[in-house]
This record gives sequence, structure tokens and C-alpha cells, in this order.
Amino acid sequence: MDFSRLLHGIPVGLRNELISEYLEIVSNFYEGRWKPSELSAGRFCEIAYSIIHGRAKGSYPDKAAKPNQFDSACRALENQTQLERGLRMLALKILPALYEVRNNRDVGHVGGEVNSNSMDASFAVSASGWILAELVRIFHNISAEEASRMVQKLTEIRTPIVWINGEIRR
Repeated sequence: MDFSRLLHGIPVGLRNELISEYLEIVSNFYEGRWKPSELSAGRFCEIAYSIIHGRAKGSYPDKAAKPNQFDSACRALENQTQLERGLRMLALKILPALYEVRNNRDVGHVGGEVNSNSMDASFAVSASGWILAELVRIFHNISAEEASRMVQKLTEIRTPIVWINGEIRR
């Protein structure tokens, strides 16, 4: 995929950070490395937030930064009417949920007695793909038909390439 055309309106530094983290999420997911996938999803959230914040303010930072209170910062952007509805009503609600996976679900801190990493990694790869696809819808510099194909690719259902059944790993 030519992300320079898919995300044309996003400054190169932020675009490269976003794509790098997204590819880490997907790669780790396919290889069955749940925690690294979820960890990259947290970083992806901070980068996506920086892009959406820059869009709202009309000025982008050189590189992504973590807001002090992630949930509150996302909620504050929901009122920015200059933002596209998909960003305000969906992406800014998905980002805190995805960030929560990194922070409180056995990734960055000890989790509960039932391991949730597989399901959380599935959510991480799906949610980050959806957010990236939404950014493509807004920032693309290609035909609508080509952008639609790329959105479809980004949001297709993924199956890990590592199969584990008890002691057997393939």
C-alpha cells in the first residue's frame, strides 16, 4: 500500500509513526504475540489522537505525544465541529477503549485471573484497522474507488498464522 497517497493530508512524520505502529500491531497479531500487539495499539492511539487533535486545531505537531488524561482529551475533541463526524462520533470513542486494553488488561499492568490477551489483541488489530481506514477516508489523495478498496483491505477479518492447541504450536 502506498500510504503517502492514502494518508496524503497527514504530515510525513506522523504518518510514518502511525503506519509503523499499525504494522507492528498486525505483525505481532499474526505471529500470536498478543501483548506486543496490544502494547503497539496503545502507541497507535497516541499517534492517532495527535493526528485528530492536529486536524481539529489546524496545526499538527512534529511528532506524536500522549495527552495527560487520554479519555478526557478525546472527549474534549468530540465537541470540535470542524472535525468529520466519523472522527468525532466514532474514532474518538474507540481510541479510549483501545487505550484501555494497553493500560488495564494484563499488558502494561497485571491483569485478572482469566487471560484476555488473545481477545484483546483481536480487538486491537480490528479497532486500529478501523481507525486507520477512517483516516484513509478523510486524508486520501486517490480516487474514491481506490480509497474504498484500501478501506476494505484494512478492515478485513484477520486470522493469526500461529495455531496453538495445548502443547502443539504451528
